[in-house]
Amino acid sequence: MNIAHLLLGSSQEFRDLPALARGTSPYLSYRDLWRKVAVMSTHLRVRFGLQRGDRVAFAMTNCVEAIEVMYAIWHAGLAAVPMNAKLHAKEMAFILENSGARLCFVTPDLADTIAEAAKDAPELREIVDVTTRSYTFMEVGDPGPMAEAEPTDLAWLFYTSGTTGRPKGAMLTHRNLLAMTLNYYADVDRPPPGGSIVHAAPISHGSGLWNFPMLGRGSVQVFPESGKYEVPETVELMNRWPECSIFLAPTMVKRLIEHGSVSDLRPDALRLITYGGAPMYVSDLKRALDLLGNKLAQLYGQGESPMTITHLSRDYHWDRAHPRWEQRLASAGRADSCMAVKVVDEEGRQVPTGEVGEIICKGDTVMAGYWNNPEATAKSLRDGWLWTGDVGAFDEEGLLTLKDRSKDMIISGGSNIYPREIEDVLNLHPAVAECSVVGRPHPEWGEDVVAFVVTRPGTSVAPADLDRLCLDNIARFKRPKDYKFIDALPKNNYGKILKTELRSKL
Repeated sequence: MNIAHLLLGSSQEFRDLPALARGTSPYLSYRDLWRKVAVMSTHLRVRFGLQRGDRVAFAMTNCVEAIEVMYAIWHAGLAAVPMNAKLHAKEMAFILENSGARLCFVTPDLADTIAEAAKDAPELREIVDVTTRSYTFMEVGDPGPMAEAEPTDLAWLFYTSGTTGRPKGAMLTHRNLLAMTLNYYADVDRPPPGGSIVHAAPISHGSGLWNFPMLGRGSVQVFPESGKYEVPETVELMNRWPECSIFLAPTMVKRLIEHGSVSDLRPDALRLITYGGAPMYVSDLKRALDLLGNKLAQLYGQGESPMTITHLSRDYHWDRAHPRWEQRLASAGRADSCMAVKVVDEEGRQVPTGEVGEIICKGDTVMAGYWNNPEATAKSLRDGWLWTGDVGAFDEEGLLTLKDRSKDMIISGGSNIYPREIEDVLNLHPAVAECSVVGRPHPEWGEDVVAFVVTRPGTSVAPADLDRLCLDNIARFKRPKDYKFIDALPKNNYGKILKTELRSKL
């Protein structure tokens, strides 16, 4: 089934409800959005000469046109190639060239960047700025029929963040995206018609993928006029549009709860924050629950299994009376309804409850493979199981706790040390704004533990104080042997900390 069927259904069931909004103003109803998408798809096939399966890229800061472009692509039987607006021209050039994209839609702030990148992408025929006549002309004409699509057809070609080496293109099919959508309804939430989603996080990533379950239930998709995440603006939009759901990275949740304007958020405005993509420290999570109430759910997924491996529900977040409440908060929750999840050793044998190993998963959200990269596909997909590269353990309740990426694990004196466990403790100190723990080569022990620490403005903390905190909470051998105080942690364009860069500083 073509994933664009979601929009067709909503254009019939919720035809007069707003589908898109610019800031506080409605933009298009579901009926009008469907018609516009159907006309645009005709332009893609006739005017631009694209054929079933061709790739169409978009490099856009968050805006209503992004949704129009995506659904026009699928309506026409094509595949979308999202690109993070913060990427460098060379990174975008690689994605355009590797994907073989024939057309690229841009917002004006990225037009020059894509023009530069296009020099190294010979198959790219045209660049369309969504603020120009070339784009507005795509509204002219009659609606065309929606293209047939097999469940296995490529729909979303997502390039991994590439913290090491070149990014890989995860091939997500129409079946993958539909399974992810249905799993949202089963395990995360079933939003009411007339609700909303505010796209504060990049549309090219997690927030964009959440468009499907929201659109399928008649929610209005709201785009900040700034095109980015600004806490006061986000609060204003949540207050303006009722029953608001929003996807935020943990760092964005932290910015929200630490900003003064969070006090302006009406209790009935926010329906749900889903967070994921990086660790959410228990101390920050407790504060968010205190401020926002029972409004948080966690997801654990990857680009290779979008937004869908495990989840920690609102009920688990809110059950403070449970004797293992804090341990539950520190976990990534239970396996999603559509997924089989195991923790295995290097040979693929399932390890006992409580033991640490690599997390593997299997289900209808798992990618078809990596684009034009059979070696990487064979390494990550084995007998239908996705080897995530993440390390974790299941407990007796069936809750999965993530330890770290396997490449980030520190081995010191023959003992495995997981940086996140130490980071959780260091973040308990009120002067610590952020921290990241890495291994440093050691001639005797193999590696020793080093913590990079960012302090809050106007505060300081002595290494001895952090040492005492660690000794009060974790085993002595896990305690950092050195603390490096820096102004900011290096991060990639998705907000993930670049531990490789921290290691290079050692």
